[in-house]
Amino acid sequence: MSAVRPGMVDVVRVHPSTLGGSVAVPGDKSLSHRALLLGTLVGEAVEVSGLADSGDVQATAAALRLMGAQVDLEVRDGDVAGTVCGGLREPDDVIDCGNSGTSLRLLAGVAAGIDGVSVLTGDGSLRGRPVDRVRDPLQAMGARLTARGGRLPPLVVEGGALRPVEWHSPVASAQVKSCVLLAGLRASGTTTVVSPAPSRDHTERMLGHLGQPVERTVDAAAETVRLTPTGMIPAPVRVARDPSSAAFWLVAAAIGEQPITTPGVCVNPGRVGFVDVLESMGATVASGDLREDSGEPVADLTVNPGNLRGAQVSGAAVVAALDELPVLSLAGLRSDTGLEVLDAQELRVKESDRIRTLVAALGALGVEIEERPDGYRVPGGQTPQGGVVHAHGDHRIAMTAAIAATISTGPVEITGFASVASSYPTFLDDLRALGGRVEVVAHT
Repeated sequence: MSAVRPGMVDVVRVHPSTLGGSVAVPGDKSLSHRALLLGTLVGEAVEVSGLADSGDVQATAAALRLMGAQVDLEVRDGDVAGTVCGGLREPDDVIDCGNSGTSLRLLAGVAAGIDGVSVLTGDGSLRGRPVDRVRDPLQAMGARLTARGGRLPPLVVEGGALRPVEWHSPVASAQVKSCVLLAGLRASGTTTVVSPAPSRDHTERMLGHLGQPVERTVDAAAETVRLTPTGMIPAPVRVARDPSSAAFWLVAAAIGEQPITTPGVCVNPGRVGFVDVLESMGATVASGDLREDSGEPVADLTVNPGNLRGAQVSGAAVVAALDELPVLSLAGLRSDTGLEVLDAQELRVKESDRIRTLVAALGALGVEIEERPDGYRVPGGQTPQGGVVHAHGDHRIAMTAAIAATISTGPVEITGFASVASSYPTFLDDLRALGGRVEVVAHT
């Protein structure tokens, strides 16, 4: 059977089906971005492997090439691997980050330390996502930044010599923190980022793996990260598999009839908040072969079907499971009393207004779901019906709809499925391998 790539199709129809087995999900996007960005700042060639073969990561690679880096990558045994080497300079052209907010925000931190002007833009969705959270600290470090309307891309970064800063971020954001730390590598002293709560520490872990110490302290009031540039070493970087991609299959197992295993997944505590939610709902999640790869904990995850109970997700639990909240709604509708999500306003500034788009998608399948200003509430004891879902350019909504289809009463047609290529190009292949029934209705 020929492979079906999301980037090749615009409309798919997924039929009810029983999923089960084992699937190796793609490399983690967050780690892939950082492997490329930090690799170009080491000063010598760095070997990278296990990278995500996604549109977002390709956008970062293309941007770094425009900035003078050597980025030589190829697909090896289903993963992307190769070498990266720096020598960054003012880019030759405008940098198109596509749909990748991570690319734009982290590249802004790199560009701030380069003499010259960098212009960062993206597609229509990305140009509607605010950049003031990275603009403000970079300006405090001495870079000059301008944005459309003061806060939207395109973002123009005039970089050069940077001074260290102690930046108090108003939100707990790994992207903001990482942006400032990347700029801090080019600053003349200790850069400090203080956040109101912990956020993902991938950048700190990878810096440590590459020989650059980072001090990180967490207490009840704040997370504080300090970096004093000392130089990095060209240690090989192996990217673990993406827990956000694994979440779709693990939720499918929790609401389905057969167990599903995802081997080699990053189990960084900041990335598996969705596992905590599933366990709080009564799902059985088993971890096997726990090990470490390039500073990150890695394990094989298995979920078995079972009876789910309702739950509420709020506060720090939302930060830890933000990207997985759409697919967790399916566990909620199959639980006894449902799922309530609070404090998730950040969902409204993703690839779509993800709260509104999720409510519309599930509503199109006959699911009762209440939109809240900061989240949603979905009652339990429900089964999705067949119908038509519009993904509105949001890859996570498209994939959530596909998982919903496997437990629905009829086929689900999903439009705008090409967006899935930005994060999980082999999603349809893996869905089929686990037993899913997929029809391609229309190509791009």
